[in-house]
Amino acid sequence: MREYELVVVIDPEIDEEKLSATLDRIGQFVTTRGGEVIDVDHWGKRKLAYPIKKRSEGSYVITHLRMEPSQTAELEASLQLFEEVLRHLLIRGED
Repeated sequence: MREYELVVVIDPEIDEEKLSATLDRIGQFVTTRGGEVIDVDHWGKRKLAYPIKKRSEGSYVITHLRMEPSQTAELEASLQLFEEVLRHLLIRGED
């Protein structure tokens, strides 16, 4: 398994309950496929460099996780289906 860093920009209009549910769904996706979530760091709302889906702010969440490299494409595909996720970036961590 490899370590990855997942940066997710979430719609700032959603409430804290829905934000937690979204982060739980991401964590469940990783754990049900044999991975593990190491750390979740919620940075809060930040101004975006350019508007995304008519939003000028976004809630930034950085998640450190460990999973098989073969699962990364499936994770990124599922993140594109989440309506509340404006953008995401999955980066391979240092080994």
